Amino acid sequence: MRRKYLDNIRWMTVVLVVIYHVLYMYNAEGILGTIGKITNLKVQYYDVFQYVVYPWFMCILFIVSGISSRLYLEKHTGKEFARSRTRKLLVPSTIGILAFQFIQGYFNMSMGDGIEMTKTLPAPIAFLIMCLSGIGVLWYIQVLWILSMLLLLVRKIEKDRLWKLGGKTNIIVILFMAIPVWAAGLILNTPIIVVYRFGLYGLLFFLGYFIFSHEEVIERLKKYFVLFLVPAITLGILFCIFNFGKVYAEAPINRSPLFTTYAWFACMAILGGMAKYGDFENAFTRFMSKKSFGLYVFHYLGISMVAILLVKPGYITPVWAYLLSTVAAFALAFALYEIISRIPVYRWMVLGIKKDKKRN
Repeated sequence: MRRKYLDNIRWMTVVLVVIYHVLYMYNAEGILGTIGKITNLKVQYYDVFQYVVYPWFMCILFIVSGISSRLYLEKHTGKEFARSRTRKLLVPSTIGILAFQFIQGYFNMSMGDGIEMTKTLPAPIAFLIMCLSGIGVLWYIQVLWILSMLLLLVRKIEKDRLWKLGGKTNIIVILFMAIPVWAAGLILNTPIIVVYRFGLYGLLFFLGYFIFSHEEVIERLKKYFVLFLVPAITLGILFCIFNFGKVYAEAPINRSPLFTTYAWFACMAILGGMAKYGDFENAFTRFMSKKSFGLYVFHYLGISMVAILLVKPGYITPVWAYLLSTVAAFALAFALYEIISRIPVYRWMVLGIKKDKKRN
């Protein structure tokens, strides 16, 4: 049976990502590449939402992706997995950048002086720079494709021996996994572009595949849900108290034990809690599950357009900036997904959708 709670975790997390990016665009913490603070408030206390979700929301997506990879490979061959993941992940994050995401690159560069700087360059070079700037949120599927291909190699070596061992993982081991998770967060981090954290996200992806794809392990998380929820809430409060006002996405904060331990306990609480209380579907959850990929791929464009076209010139007030950015993020993303998913060939380039439009 399909694990509906995984679908619900995925689309709910994407919604949190959208809200996060609205607040991120107008943050008062000095994070570069955004419009920045637009209010007269001495302190934007609502920015704390960014600190609450940032440590764990991409972590849980990589864990869920690892689980989903195992479930897919139980019914498909390695070659089918490679083809599917290449089409759905690599194509949109490479060809899709040239076909569409350069538009996002234009708005990203408009946050600063990027557009003016490219006017002195040859058009092909300027376009290439714009495309690279348009990668944006697609870093996630780029990393996921690399990990998926690495998984195929690991499977050939371990031949399910390690996977079977993962089913025996008990609660004590899961609790102390916070230590290797912290250690993984210290390695394979790319400089400057801080989102490419191959050590941390790679470990979480493989833990999802080898451990949390087991029903018996999820049952243990459900049973001890509160054991993870209480520390997660406590660590989250401490993380916000100690770091509010600081640039949370960069070292040393994003490599600190508090950051990764909070992320780990939050992920375990989410997995256990959603398996226990969120394993259901209805018309709304089915709709959101089907549209979540499109929402993730396109949402930042709506936010960026409002920020550059309306907020930066000062045409609207901060209240309208937040409101319109949120509406644009959802409305434009859903609209673009519906339109592009119906255009032959182009839908393959931008969204990795085959001719039959199966979104598996």
